[in-house]
Amino acid sequence: MNAMPQHDDDPAARAADSRLVRDFGLLIKSATRLEQRIDGALRRECGISHTMLEVLIRLCRRPGDEVSQRQLADDLTLTSSGTTRLIDRMENAGLVHRVPSPEDRRLALVQPTTDGRTAFLRASAVHARVVEEYFVKPLSADEYAHLTHALGRIDEALRDGKQ
Repeated sequence: MNAMPQHDDDPAARAADSRLVRDFGLLIKSATRLEQRIDGALRRECGISHTMLEVLIRLCRRPGDEVSQRQLADDLTLTSSGTTRLIDRMENAGLVHRVPSPEDRRLALVQPTTDGRTAFLRASAVHARVVEEYFVKPLSADEYAHLTHALGRIDEALRDGKQ
C-alpha cells in the first residue's frame, strides 16, 4: 500500500492548508451560516426569503426613489432573469408592483405595496434579532467595531479595485 505523502512534503496540501485559504474559508462559512439563520427565521416567521427582504430594503430605504429591475439585479448581484423571477414571485405575493418608467418605456420600475411595507417592517425586526444574536453578541464592543471597520475597508478596496 502506498502511503500518502507527508503534509510538509506535499505542496498541494500546504497550499490547501494555508492561512489565507483557512481565513477566507472561515469568513465565507460564517457568512453562509448567518445567511442561512436569517433566511430560515424570515421564512418561518414572515413567509419571505432573505433575498426578498433585500429587495424590500432597497425599495423602502428611500421612499419615492425610482428603482428599476436592472438596478435591483446590480444591487443584489443577481442575473437579469433571476431578478425577473424574484420580482414575479414578490408581485404574486402582493409585496411589490411594477410600473412603467416615465423616461424609458423599456424599463419597469419596482415599488413596494402597502402589504410589502408591512412585511418589510415585520421582517426587519426578525432580521435585526438574528443579526444581533449571531453577529453582534458573540463579540465585545471593541471587536465588533474593529470587525465592521475592517469589513468596510475590504468593501472599499473591492469597489475601488480595477479588475
